[in-house]
Parts: sequence; structure tokens; C-alpha cells
Amino acid sequence: MTQELIAPELTKDNLILIRQLLGVTQPELAKKMGVSPRTVWGIENGDQKISDKFVDKLLVSYKDLAESIEVQFDWVSLTFPDLTSKQVINDVLSIRPDLFLERPTSQNFYTREMAFAGEKNIYIQDFSPIKNPETQVIEQKYGTTLYLTGKGTRLFEKALLEQNITWHDFFQKARQYRGHLTRLDIAINDKWGLLNMNDLVKAVQEKRFWSKSKSYAAHGNVDDGWTVNFGKSPFVIRAYDKRKEQASKGFDTDVQNRVELELHQDKAEYVIDEWFNHDNNKTLTEITFDILYTYLWFTDKPIEEKILKADKVRDTIESSVEPMPAWSLLTALGHKMKFVRQPKEQSIERIEKWVLESVVPSLAVLKKTGHWAEVIEAMNSAELSSEQQKLVKATMINAITQANQKLTINFEKPKKRYQEI
Repeated sequence: MTQELIAPELTKDNLILIRQLLGVTQPELAKKMGVSPRTVWGIENGDQKISDKFVDKLLVSYKDLAESIEVQFDWVSLTFPDLTSKQVINDVLSIRPDLFLERPTSQNFYTREMAFAGEKNIYIQDFSPIKNPETQVIEQKYGTTLYLTGKGTRLFEKALLEQNITWHDFFQKARQYRGHLTRLDIAINDKWGLLNMNDLVKAVQEKRFWSKSKSYAAHGNVDDGWTVNFGKSPFVIRAYDKRKEQASKGFDTDVQNRVELELHQDKAEYVIDEWFNHDNNKTLTEITFDILYTYLWFTDKPIEEKILKADKVRDTIESSVEPMPAWSLLTALGHKMKFVRQPKEQSIERIEKWVLESVVPSLAVLKKTGHWAEVIEAMNSAELSSEQQKLVKATMINAITQANQKLTINFEKPKKRYQEI
């Protein structure tokens, strides 16, 4: 991922599709935006280019469109060669150490694990000491890997909120402690249904796509939802039906489809390097869609074999084959979208869901047959495991961090989503 990335731009066809999705005419769009009908007509007929000012007016005029695509982190893991897990908790995460459960682990290369609320959402593992095979002297005593899973990133964003810092600040701090990314997943949430997974799978089957990687696979079905993968570690692009995936787990979501960039090691570090590069002054969202646009493209017709063998494959494809309208719009419009944080409390929704679905009917029988008092007595006298005790404590405690500064945000009702600064 060292070559120069290509930046997507909105085209006249993108604007036509946006207007169709909004269900408005050219004059209606112009009136809503406060521009002349001739401006809209000129763009759609190719006589006039789309300016940044025009796009900004469009997004201000249609809030649903401005919020149709969101970008957020969905997995973060870092290795710290000089720190123990307890040092990572105190110095890097700045989360209350009493909310972590310490336990041994038999996982390869690790000896100890510290898990927030006893669950594997936010957890740190200590490397086993490395001995010299000849002298048996320990050559490396420290080293840890921090994991923030999908749920873990949402939980940690509450800690970021309490500390009044951003992801950008956090990665800067991590680098001060020689933290190196081992994995970074960036999620592009399609909340408007711009994409249709059935169409993407059909495009793959009909070879109506181009990818820098020759590796790809599609699995799933129409009823349960499709997943399409392009590439393999250290860089994978994945698209899937998020709503159906969550429904299979008994949850609801306002995200219809999701496109993920899964980056490992140097590929992940590259993204943060670009983000920190003051010379290009790009936002994380712009970097994300530059990568997506550069590495994957869908067309409305099959791509001929001779085109795929051309010297400048991508340029040849774009000049000779029309793009898939929805994919073209996603990549171009996404460039203007927001990177958001979605802070979340440590939840017990998994337990609640199981109780409501599997236990409540049996409890209703006991209640109607006069055995309810025994149930209450049993709950009151039940002994919780160490994991359950940590979960209760993490759920009951409002502030999970050790932030000393004066907090000015109402953490009882944090915004469900808000833009990363």
C-alpha cells in the first residue's frame, strides 16, 4: 500500500442517482439547495463540474443523505514490547484497573490475561518471557498485546469520551509507548441501503469487478445474507449484509450493509501514518475511501480478459466500462461522510436476551404454580463467579476511566453517535 492512492470524485451520474434516491426532480433539488435549476441541469448534462461547495450544500440540505454513510473503527489490536498488561491498563488505556479480571491463559506465547468486566471485549495478554535456548537466561521479560474487539471499540469509546480525547490522541499516546498496530478494522456503514448485496454477489459471479488481489470468495445466501471477501491477510476488503447478520443474533441495527477494511501489521500502520501526515491533511474518512476506491471497483458489464491484461488496468477499465452506479456513488459520496464514535456502556444485553427468550417462559410457569418465592430466594442467595462480579461492577459504575480533569459531558446520556474531531 505504498503507491499513491486515487481520490474518488462525484460525477454527473452520481448526482442523477442521488436525486432518484431522494425522489426529487431537478427543480425541487435546486430549490431545496438554494441554487439555480440551470446549475443542476448543467451538472447532470455534463456541462458543469460538481464543486465541493455544491456537495456541501447538498449534504446540508438533505440530512438523511449526510448521515447515510458512517465510518468507524471495528477492531483495534496493538503490541507493546516494553509494557506489562497492568501498565497498558494504567498508562495507555487509563481505565480503572479494578474493573479488569486477571486470569492465566494457555493461549500460545501468552501467560496472563486481563479482561475488562471479565469478558473478551477489551483485554490484554502478556507475552511469555523469552529465554536464550543456550543459556536459559531471560532475554525479553515484558511485552503485551491489547485487543479491542468490535464491541470493545464501542466500550473503549466511552472511555475516550470520559477522558475527553479522540482516537487520534489515543494512537499518538500508543506510539509514545512504542505501540505497534497488529490489526485495524475500519467499518463503512451503509445506513441508506445504497448497496445491494445480491447485486454485489451477482457482479462477482459475472466477473463484473476488478480487485488488486486475485483472491476473492462469496458465501451465504439470499435469506441469511451474503458476505463477499476480496484479498487475504494482511489486507482484506469485506462486504456483507449487516442487518441480516444482526437479526440472526436477535439484534436490530440501523445499518443495512457494511464494507470493512481489515488491515494487519504494516498495512494498518500505513493508515495511521497517513492520518498523522500533516502534509496531505487528510481525514480518516478520506483515507478510507481512497483505499477502497483504489483497491476495488465494480462495473455494470463483464470486464474483458484483454482489458485485465492491459498495462494500466484500472485506467483502462474506467475509460471503457461503465461503473456499477451504487458502488461508484458509495466511494464518491463516502469521501464527504463522517468518522463517528459510538460510545457504549458495558452491557448485559446478551444475558438479558437469553433470559427473555429461554428462561422467562419457565419462570412464568413457576410463578403461576406458586413457586415464585423460591425463585426470588435462590436469586438473592446465588453466588456470582469472579467474571460475573466484574460484569456487575463494570455495569454499575458510571465512570470507567481514571480521568482527573473536570468532566463537562453528561455521561448518563451520551450521544449515540457523534463525529470524531
